[in-house]
Amino acid sequence: MAEPLLEIRNATKVYGGGFMKSKATTVALQDFSVTIEDRPSTITTIAGESGSGKTTLANLVLGFTKITSGQIIYKGVDVATMDKAQLIEYRREVQAVFQDPYAVYNPFYRVRHIFDMAIKNFKLAKGKAQSDDLIEEALNVVGMRGEEVLEKYPHQLSGGQRQRMMVARAYMLKPRLIVADEPVSMVDASLRAMILDIMLRLRDQHHISFLYITHDLSTAYQIGDRIYLLYQGAVAEHGQTTDVIEKPKHPYVQLLIESIPVPDPSVKWGGEEITSLDDEQMRVSVKSGCRFYGRCVHRMDRCLEAAPPLYSVDGKGHEAACYLYDEKSEKVAA
Repeated sequence: MAEPLLEIRNATKVYGGGFMKSKATTVALQDFSVTIEDRPSTITTIAGESGSGKTTLANLVLGFTKITSGQIIYKGVDVATMDKAQLIEYRREVQAVFQDPYAVYNPFYRVRHIFDMAIKNFKLAKGKAQSDDLIEEALNVVGMRGEEVLEKYPHQLSGGQRQRMMVARAYMLKPRLIVADEPVSMVDASLRAMILDIMLRLRDQHHISFLYITHDLSTAYQIGDRIYLLYQGAVAEHGQTTDVIEKPKHPYVQLLIESIPVPDPSVKWGGEEITSLDDEQMRVSVKSGCRFYGRCVHRMDRCLEAAPPLYSVDGKGHEAACYLYDEKSEKVAA
């Protein structure tokens, strides 16, 4: 059996603490695990509201943030133990596309500079002719032509053009995985569809997998193969994208789906009313119990005792971290 392309095992990231452990700590990501197989290439979505840990996960995979505990394993090798040559290969094969493409560009250089630097750093070409061919091929994949954009400055391009060029730069390095952190959140609807289509073509025709970070469940539904919904750093639910979106099981995910407005004035927008907790209940739930306790309409006493593990809800890889799906659980509380 072939080794997975990427395995994340019980990844945890804690901020704060300090040298004497006297400062308050924040658990940004807790015991997160996912496996991305080498073949077939897939789009794995990490979704959730702001502060759920999505970008923290992306930063861990890209090496921008040091993991507190757990492992990130690429093609069978723990990234933390890689030697220099292995790290160079990892950084070439695991590329990123960020939310704000303008922030990536140096405004003093023409946009060709981002391609030239990548070619130089990874020694992709032996001369200008070969470099030009690589750049033109990459731009063609995203529907652009070098003569139209390469000699311009970043401010002379639209947001959609800048984002497509970042996808082209990533593709030029022939990656195995692209970490796409909110890549379409800052472009309009028509360009959003174009970029999503490019991602699908890279997956299907060029065998590139994606770790797609988003808060937008509609785009996740359009292109995602599997989805992980995070809440305050922990997985609330995961499974095949269609199963999770069409038949959500965790109360938090159900609330997310209900919050998507329907373009029909006769349909009421909003879910069930949530009652508030007192300060002591909130303190206990955050420290030792279910983190969604304070917003859950199905909360029960057991939820304050310990955070629920992931329970299978269909026997097909669809799991939810909720005691509602524990056969031994008490009935749903009012």
